[in-house]
Amino acid sequence: MSTPLVPHFIAGEWIRPAGLATTPVYNPSTGDVIAECPVGGATEVNAAVTAAHAAFADWRETPAVDRARVFFRYRQLVEQNFDRICATVSREHGKTLAEARGSAFRGLENIEYACGVPSLLFGDTLENLARGVDCETFLQPLGVCVGITPFNFPAMVPLWMYPLAIACGNTFVLKPSEKVPLTAVLLGELLEQAGLPKGVFNIVHGGRDCVDALLTHPQVRAVSFVGSSPVAKYIYETGTRNGKRVQANGGAKNYIVIMPDADIPKTVEALSTAAFGCAGERCMAGSTAITVGAAAERLLPSLVDAARKIRVGPTDRPAQPDMGPVISALHRDRILDLVATGEREGAKVIADGRGVKVTDAPRGFYLGATIVDGVQQNMTLAREEVFGPVLNVMRMDDLDRAIEITNASAFGNGAAIFTNSGKAAREFKHRVKAGMVGINVGVPATMAMFPFTGWDDSFYGDLHIQGREAVQFYTQQKVVTTRWFGDGVGDVWKK
Repeated sequence: MSTPLVPHFIAGEWIRPAGLATTPVYNPSTGDVIAECPVGGATEVNAAVTAAHAAFADWRETPAVDRARVFFRYRQLVEQNFDRICATVSREHGKTLAEARGSAFRGLENIEYACGVPSLLFGDTLENLARGVDCETFLQPLGVCVGITPFNFPAMVPLWMYPLAIACGNTFVLKPSEKVPLTAVLLGELLEQAGLPKGVFNIVHGGRDCVDALLTHPQVRAVSFVGSSPVAKYIYETGTRNGKRVQANGGAKNYIVIMPDADIPKTVEALSTAAFGCAGERCMAGSTAITVGAAAERLLPSLVDAARKIRVGPTDRPAQPDMGPVISALHRDRILDLVATGEREGAKVIADGRGVKVTDAPRGFYLGATIVDGVQQNMTLAREEVFGPVLNVMRMDDLDRAIEITNASAFGNGAAIFTNSGKAAREFKHRVKAGMVGINVGVPATMAMFPFTGWDDSFYGDLHIQGREAVQFYTQQKVVTTRWFGDGVGDVWKK
């Protein structure tokens, strides 16, 4: 039986191109190839952007209430197919079904936010800006927008982008990760069923050539990106150099500070989820725990015990593990190399998941929960984003030093503190240099109505994904100043 070929979606047609090179799509739980993804380039990109540009003229004139109704129907279809979406996410990415459901629900919230677009597009008015002169503002769409998305959240991250962009009156081209294209195709099929006109939404698959063609195409107006920081910087610099509006979300090194007065059972639970949830493959993962003073002795025995109890296994079966595989064998090997480097540089592995065996799925890409103690600021593990189920532990004498270490990071996505002290919590949230801060919350990722506010090397651009900032990103503001002349109106009016 042949492996299915993933289709492009261009101008309302599902296209399976013959003759293009392909890359394998794996089920990380088994190591099996489940599909082949076409490697598109400038030809496919031009067709998709041209279709989106042609569809824009009519779509931008579609009343906002009618655009919203498309997404009300889309929301219903996503809900009706929710289990199918989550199973697809789990199959091609390796998330547990619980993790897939959680992330897909966050995506659904973004569809719900887009349903409110008539209110989100309200402008401002001021009567008598000057005598007889009125002023008003309008938010108008940009044109063709592009989304370039990563492998780690096949449903959620695309849904951060295109529902709001399209609801605001733009047309859209999505370039999903070639590692996880199946979820994007399923979501596109449902959007087509919701009644979206042809060409308003398009999907192209490919690698760097495809991305470069999108970044340089003259009809593309805006680009949204989520991925690693080096690529985010490249996307931002290349896109802006070619006249695009760009929001490029990069990687992270999120620090979690544990104070001596922290509630240990609740901290262990939250820290385990933050570090090892989604196998650590998320930009909001709590990758480094900074214990302050006596917190290490209180925390680490329970934390190590919790890590060793995490069951690793295949996620595409009814009996679900606590943690699934990482995305590929290559990525697993990179994580193993980073842990080995940490040991060579003087850190100590106190919970070792490197030797995990999954007997009923021996070819899956597995790595168990791993904790590395004694990590120092100059070590490779402290500087690089591991993007796997590895938690660094650093020990500091006081909160000031913990904040100093946190703020020395090049990244600035998230930071958190676990404490029962209001004073310590206030000091931390006031001084820490991160865009999203948690107080006794291990993963302070925001919901659809709030922006995803990464700082420093975690974000390149001005306006963030999600919330009101995303509405601003996907629109341009027009200010209209009006004066009317004639008998009985304006500044010639007399009693």
